[in-house]
Amino acid sequence: MRLPSPSMFVSIAALVVAASGTSYAVATIGSADIRNGSILPVDIKDNRLKTNDIMDGGLLARDFREGQLPQGAQGVPGVQGPAGADGAGRWLLVDRNGAIVAQSGGFEIHTAYDIVNNSGAPVPAGALGNVYIESNEDLSNNGIVVSIALQNQFEQNNNANVNGRALGPDANPEFSGEITGSQCAVAGAVACAPAGANMPEYLVVSPRMSDGSVTQTGAIPADPANPNTHKRFYVIITGDSSDFVAPTN
Repeated sequence: MRLPSPSMFVSIAALVVAASGTSYAVATIGSADIRNGSILPVDIKDNRLKTNDIMDGGLLARDFREGQLPQGAQGVPGVQGPAGADGAGRWLLVDRNGAIVAQSGGFEIHTAYDIVNNSGAPVPAGALGNVYIESNEDLSNNGIVVSIALQNQFEQNNNANVNGRALGPDANPEFSGEITGSQCAVAGAVACAPAGANMPEYLVVSPRMSDGSVTQTGAIPADPANPNTHKRFYVIITGDSSDFVAPTN
């Protein structure tokens, strides 16, 4: 029998390759035959990759959408931090007669306007029109905020207008005025005149008319022609009040 010719061998090999189709290609293509980075998401059919196709630990939390990963158990609470500094917790309201009518606690009037108050001592001429208050704490590390409070139920200039709409300087003393405040005994800045008040536990408040003039007590008994022009005002002490000592009397 004659042997097949070389051309016959080539034909038979080509026929075998053609008959094997893609199964031959899949069986013979390996990782080394694919260029790194050449496989794209479009080359992978949806829902074909399974957990066995992904290396354990190969995915990170950022690979998942928000809410897809279950929330872990709550950890053990940490040690509680130190308490924060006290806020603006100390305040008082003084009326036009120099009396405290409301407060958070611990304030005492020393002298007020030209009225003898808790100090029992006459008000010095240099302190007329001012209010001196004992706070029972060193105010060196505190802020002091003062504000006039309106009093439209008390006529202060006999113009029959207490609605705050009259025009002109001090036409509405029930609504208007000036006010300043400070800690006492501030070196090079503030000295308080009443006896015993020039200490860092004391503060001075100076309410004035809109033109800067000192307010007046008015006639006693009350005289419509000479009304009391003193101001109601609020005081707020801010900052550290840990050194506050409540008065015992």
